[in-house]
Amino acid sequence: MTPPRVATAPRVVALGGGHGLAASLQSLRHLTEEITAIVTVADDGGSSGRLRQEFDILPPGDLRMALAALCEDTAWGHQWSAVLQHRLGGNGELAGHALGNLLIMSLWELLDNPVRGLDLVGRLLNTRGRVLPMCEVPLDIEATVLGADPREPEEMSVVKGQSRVAATPGRVMSVRIVPEEPPASRDALEAIKLADWVILGPGSWFTSVMPHLLVPQLQEELVHTPARRILTLNVGLDDDETQGFSPAEHIEVLSAHAPDLTLDYVVADPAVVRSEEQSLREVAKGVGAELVVTPVRKMRRPREHDTLRLAAAYRDVIFGG
Repeated sequence: MTPPRVATAPRVVALGGGHGLAASLQSLRHLTEEITAIVTVADDGGSSGRLRQEFDILPPGDLRMALAALCEDTAWGHQWSAVLQHRLGGNGELAGHALGNLLIMSLWELLDNPVRGLDLVGRLLNTRGRVLPMCEVPLDIEATVLGADPREPEEMSVVKGQSRVAATPGRVMSVRIVPEEPPASRDALEAIKLADWVILGPGSWFTSVMPHLLVPQLQEELVHTPARRILTLNVGLDDDETQGFSPAEHIEVLSAHAPDLTLDYVVADPAVVRSEEQSLREVAKGVGAELVVTPVRKMRRPREHDTLRLAAAYRDVIFGG
């Protein structure tokens, strides 16, 4: 299935992090080259967490994945995307680091400017779009969790750190960022202001999608932008972060953290909606959105988005709405 070529190039901003944002970006490449990815900067695990702790930098991992997702569809682009994503082996201090993380970190040290460094990597990959950090400082995520300790299922506690929140066995009741009012990237704010469309999700709901709404300047810009807004629900709703959450509750928890935010469309796969379509449609309507139910998941790996199907869904909304 190949989405047809379109005559105009809308300016699209996609917000998120990790594999969810990468899937959205790979889909959008079929529709436009006017893409800006705005990426969370709260990762504290793996290679990113190690580099962040040692060098006091923004965690580069999700930024790296976004750049790789936007690389040009040529042998050159694919080769450099593979280089960016390559993880070093061995048992030494470099073991497990993504080569792209080290490249990005090195450019940040040389240029003393995160955005310029990311733009330079984008030029190397000839990316179809731009990648920006959501904030100019690294963030920490804290969550209030019910039953974080399985032995105390009724106890409320605070879980600190993106990697720990993402893996908590309890039910996340609310999330916050530290610091509470970090400086948003000026380029990110400008991109949202000038966008025709803004897309939130898919991705880890509390640690990749939600953080964008917790930065006051970003939330304000998302609320007041003239762009139309799409929320993309995950195709697997039973990850650790949202265990037990219905599709409608995914929207409700966003509204609880950003009550002034309205949406125009909510994109959901039929397998996720199932018997809950009516309640999901009503909750979507409550935030101003039309529910679009269309197949967007992979057949053989149903917990992942099919980028061509997702591209077709975005095409139908953006150019058919």
